[in-house]
Amino acid sequence: MRIEPTFLFDLDGTLVDSVYQHVLAWKEALDAEGIALSVWRIHRKIGMSGGLFTNQLLRETELEISPELVARLRRRHAEAYLRYAPSVRPLPGAIALLAWLTQAGIPWAVATSANMETAVVTLATLGVDPAQATVVTRDQVKYAKPDPDLFLTAAARLGAPIGNALVIGDSIWDMLAARRGGALGVGLLSGGYGLDELRYAGALRVYDDPDDLLRHIDEVAGRR
Repeated sequence: MRIEPTFLFDLDGTLVDSVYQHVLAWKEALDAEGIALSVWRIHRKIGMSGGLFTNQLLRETELEISPELVARLRRRHAEAYLRYAPSVRPLPGAIALLAWLTQAGIPWAVATSANMETAVVTLATLGVDPAQATVVTRDQVKYAKPDPDLFLTAAARLGAPIGNALVIGDSIWDMLAARRGGALGVGLLSGGYGLDELRYAGALRVYDDPDDLLRHIDEVAGRR
């Protein structure tokens, strides 16, 4: 009996072109608190949970980390991102890829480090309704990436073993979470991480974007 894979997708930088909107939103939040940090350093942390992200950034700046400051930064980021959200678009092939998987009867889910507050706006660009599709957000699990909780929860909701899952993501945090959870990682270059970085983090295959993945779907156990 052939066992079909399960596709577990990251959201930002994987299905939608939103990484840099998140970067700018974090920069705005940090600037509002008088925290000077280079944009490239912010980009390197995108894909982590907001709490882990802010903790790491604040450690790098050697500032005192207080729960109040972390909460303010996360709130400011969410407010800024919602202003940038109208410029967010699906990545090439994203909608077609999800449609193809659905038509082929291959289960898929979205597992994102974003909270539902911002994720729901991003998902709308794909035509994905969290009430209809399987979507797991940061506020629904104890730990976010690089821990595997998001992907483990998504697989469980689909009723599929994590060992049959392919984690599709654009960051090293996605690939590390896939390895820790026992899934195979497939990397996309559409979030700004390089080929070697994704491979070293454990990616089985690396493609340009969702369109490139769809054109090579046979290589990752999908069958046309």
